[in-house]
Amino acid sequence: MTSTLAPARVPAWHRPLLVCSGLMAALVLVCGVGLAVDDRLLLGESVWYKPLKFAFAFGLYAATLSWLLPRLVKGRRLARWFGTVFAVTTVAEVGAVTAQAARGTVSHFNADRTDPVTLALTPVLTFGVMVIVIAQLVIGIAVLVQRTGGPALDRAVRAGIGLAVVGMLIPVFWMVTEINERTVTDANGHAVPLYQGHGIGDPDGNGMPLTHWSVTGGDFRVPHFFALHGIQVLLVLAAVVAALAARHAWLRSERVQARLVGSAAVGYSGLVAVVAWQAGRGQSFAHPDAATVAALAAVLVVTAAAVVRTVGVAKQAERVAQAPTRRMSADF
Repeated sequence: MTSTLAPARVPAWHRPLLVCSGLMAALVLVCGVGLAVDDRLLLGESVWYKPLKFAFAFGLYAATLSWLLPRLVKGRRLARWFGTVFAVTTVAEVGAVTAQAARGTVSHFNADRTDPVTLALTPVLTFGVMVIVIAQLVIGIAVLVQRTGGPALDRAVRAGIGLAVVGMLIPVFWMVTEINERTVTDANGHAVPLYQGHGIGDPDGNGMPLTHWSVTGGDFRVPHFFALHGIQVLLVLAAVVAALAARHAWLRSERVQARLVGSAAVGYSGLVAVVAWQAGRGQSFAHPDAATVAALAAVLVVTAAAVVRTVGVAKQAERVAQAPTRRMSADF
């Protein structure tokens, strides 16, 4: 097996990203306390809910990158440097979101020119997204040009990073399309002008449990979430497949494992594409129409067919390989 894992002397984790992940974990706890003791609402949800979601999502992703980047060989120094850029910018971005939440006002899309704090934080919130996207693109290219330790893991990492890049670009897309200028009331009772919203059809719609995604219109946070966390799903799948290989001989082939992970990656990408299409049509994730259900069903059928075919071919190959051994045992 060809492997280009980093030498043992390389630190096991990228420290700035690990610190970033630790800070995000601490913020999740702080926001949890805020949810319990602070009853202020902003756009229909607790003022602490948005920083909680940001902290959880970026904390999990930063931890994944912290594990991955030291294991690269080609372009490792460049990837590590941009990993640091990603970590610092993420802390600044989520810090600005948290500061605005603590003040009881809107962070992203806030066009209030009379509030000096908002004026100071707006560049961080606006350009921070761009810097994070650029850093993610560089990291993605660095991952694509090398192997990380086996065909299945390669496919999981490459597809996961590719999905994450898409997930990072989705907010940029909704920031420059479907402009929905309006005025809302913040948690302090002040009128705040906004130049954009999360939703399509209902800019500030919410209502779903836990996620608070819109139940009254399309919501680009849905594909953003699924795309951003695809890498964790695929890495877990690759680990499960590797663990099962110890018990099933037909699954021990690296090619079979890679094909199974690849099939899952295609299916997951199809899911992201469908929910992005659904959001763009102004349709709630919670209320899919017949076209959306049909598209999801098609993705499921194609993915299942690929998995079934891979498993069938692998089992047949294992039976053929074991046949001479059985005949020899019978002869004796």
